[in-house]
Amino acid sequence: MEKNKVTANCKVLIVGGSAGSLHALMDILPNLPAVNSFAFVIVLHRKHSDDSNLEELLKIKSNTPLKLIEDKMDFESGYMYVAPSNYHLLFEKNGTLALDSSEKVNYSRPSIDVSFEAAAEIFGSNVIGILLSGSNADGTAGLQAIQEAGGTVVVQNPTSADMPFMPNNAIKNLIPDYILTTEEILKFILLING
Repeated sequence: MEKNKVTANCKVLIVGGSAGSLHALMDILPNLPAVNSFAFVIVLHRKHSDDSNLEELLKIKSNTPLKLIEDKMDFESGYMYVAPSNYHLLFEKNGTLALDSSEKVNYSRPSIDVSFEAAAEIFGSNVIGILLSGSNADGTAGLQAIQEAGGTVVVQNPTSADMPFMPNNAIKNLIPDYILTTEEILKFILLING
């Protein structure tokens, strides 16, 4: 896996997942030095009651500083952002993040598709989307949007996913740039981070 032009110009690395994805993140984040040249965004299906627990866990396990998202906050490289429960996470042209409480998409809010599509619209070829373990179809349409915008698409290898339905659905509906185990995803992000 060589560092190519797309990954060298990454401005946003956005990771989506559902059931089993937290396990994958716990394999990746503690082994990843602080990111510096891009923003790291995580969109997970979660219950409202887990809201602060997830952020605290990710803050402890990650070497990248975590910013708690507020509506209309500035969006910067070198930080990790986690979509809060019960809101869709959007990106705006003026460099801010927005929270939206419109209808659930794929039974989820936050929806991976909504955030992936918003990132593709704003960042185009400078976005990398990674889809992890999960048990519904969320994320596939968003990956397609990233791919159509010239971004890079990574799907967790279903054989390494606790819940393979979500990665399998993506692979069935598009041709990812990479299909990687969690260990390979870590190496991929290390390569981008330089």
